[in-house]
Amino acid sequence: MFKAVKLFAIIGGFAMCAAGMSAKADLITNGNFEQTTNGPGKMGTISGATTNATGWTSTGYNFIFSATGGDNNSYLQLWGAQNGGAAGNTLGASPDGGNYIGADGAFQTGPISQVITGLVAGQQYSVGFDYAGAQQSGFSGDTSEKWIVNLGNNAATAQSTPILNDVSHGFTGWNHEVFTFTADGSSDTLSFLASGTPNGEPPFSLLDGVTINAVPEPASMLLMGTGLAALGLVRRRRRAAQ
Repeated sequence: MFKAVKLFAIIGGFAMCAAGMSAKADLITNGNFEQTTNGPGKMGTISGATTNATGWTSTGYNFIFSATGGDNNSYLQLWGAQNGGAAGNTLGASPDGGNYIGADGAFQTGPISQVITGLVAGQQYSVGFDYAGAQQSGFSGDTSEKWIVNLGNNAATAQSTPILNDVSHGFTGWNHEVFTFTADGSSDTLSFLASGTPNGEPPFSLLDGVTINAVPEPASMLLMGTGLAALGLVRRRRRAAQ
């Protein structure tokens, strides 16, 4: 009885340790874009910029939109229910709620980015996010939108979301994507670059709910599984003995 209890404690602790090793810890800062310097507005260093999102930098025609209709401090709006967007296909709140990024993918394009620290070189990391496509109000014509995402400075590692095709004055609906990258150092730059068509019919790529987590090593997962299986075996033997 004593040996079984002791083994139970050891294996239980072992399994908990393995689980802790594989636990995911989000490394992103302000992935929901709720922390801003001046509320929703035009981001970065381009002319007329009024705000920024804590932890992020911006070099393109990128905006922080509020959740209500895409109103951006009256600088510009996206087509939505509040301004005559396509019937039955109007702008909807992101799954994360609140603010989100809107970036013109065909005019003065430049990424929004964040330096991610606490990485382990050679470790894989999953980057998750919600994205959608919309169009600036006051313009007409079908558009397409996507995001080009990268972790690090090697262009060859960049990955692109599927292209979203948006009808004139419309909205594509929100989608979720997860990309896996391998860190090349203890810190890397995570970047999102909007890409859209056609030029002159402002195609806006939307972004929210960004996360980045270490992908559990297969050995850690196997270790945890073995510990849990042994734990179950001890429990069954204890019941049989009783």
